[in-house]
Amino acid sequence: MSGVPGWVRGLRRPRRAWVVDGALGTAALAVGLVLLAATIADDDVDGGLTLICATGAASIAALVLFRRLAPVGLALVLIPAGLLSPAAAGASAAALFSVAAFRGARTAALVTGLHTGLVLVLFRIATDSWSEYWQASASFLFLDLVTLTSGMLVRSQRALVGSLEDRARQAEAEQRLRVEEARHLERERIAREMHDVLAHRLSLLAVHAGALEFRTGSSAEEALAAGVIRQSAHDAMEDLRDVIRMLRTDNASTAADGDADRPQPTLADLPALIEQSRRAGARVAYEGADDVGDLGARIGRHAYRIVQEGLTNARKHAPGEPVRVRLDVTLESGLAVEIVNPLRHGASDLPAPERTAAAGLPGAGAGLIGLRERVALVGGRLEHGQDADRFRLWAWLPWTA
Repeated sequence: MSGVPGWVRGLRRPRRAWVVDGALGTAALAVGLVLLAATIADDDVDGGLTLICATGAASIAALVLFRRLAPVGLALVLIPAGLLSPAAAGASAAALFSVAAFRGARTAALVTGLHTGLVLVLFRIATDSWSEYWQASASFLFLDLVTLTSGMLVRSQRALVGSLEDRARQAEAEQRLRVEEARHLERERIAREMHDVLAHRLSLLAVHAGALEFRTGSSAEEALAAGVIRQSAHDAMEDLRDVIRMLRTDNASTAADGDADRPQPTLADLPALIEQSRRAGARVAYEGADDVGDLGARIGRHAYRIVQEGLTNARKHAPGEPVRVRLDVTLESGLAVEIVNPLRHGASDLPAPERTAAAGLPGAGAGLIGLRERVALVGGRLEHGQDADRFRLWAWLPWTA
């Protein structure tokens, strides 16, 4: 594109502009043909008719091509052409209109004044009668005034439309700012409410669990259960702080990707998660590769959350049933995570306290929806549902996750 002349690049314009220029050229051609016919009827063709028609055709072509690119230069060329050839008179008037439409009022007035001065001089030379001179001069002065006024009105209308478009864009930008501000205020309100309500209750839970853990006379099982409760409450507090931080920041995705102050879990933390579930009474069998800790932090974090949600679902919907967690790091050049547990057939055989606690755990399917969105975000796949007499949660994460 660097070798293309500037005037050639200037000829590129929208289709609508070409239509307008073509219509103006057609109108100029019609005016030129009428004047040429009148001149021929009066036998006032001093030069060759072919030269007059060629001048008119060239003027129309120049008008269509260059009226937007160089209106002043075009007008300076077409003014004498229009005075010498009646076929080019329409193109000359259209060139004056283009100057007024695309240039300032001062430039348009100077070019129109030049045309008017030439017309007055030529009419005075060609006319012996003062009466005819003033009549012809008044007619051309009126036409020049109409042309100048029309072009300036078009320019003013274009400027008005541009101003209205700028105001509309400014109003849209202000509206977006207001929406962002309202969203930010709402996020702040939600963060404050979560902190005031949930943080208080979780801290009370951790305090009471700690008291039970170290209470004199507690059995080993009771102390272990209280320790699990206390640690879970502590972890929930840390997760709550992360959620509040995400709500208060303007870039929640950045915080979600691990830029928060607290380190995010990876697959290296998976054995601790499974051990925590075992301490809570779950029977978890873990089958994983030896090099899972070498995987990327992001894919490890997603896999950790998938296993965490799978263990939570098994604990809520099939308490007491064995759970199998399996990782495969070779399937389709990605990481496959599978959590399988039998359906809740033997829940009635659980001790009464565990059966009551399992029945009281809430579940609305939001965790699986969140997992599906998490996996889809990194280009993976997620499957879950009943398979024979068991529930299976399976996910595949690509290495680019």
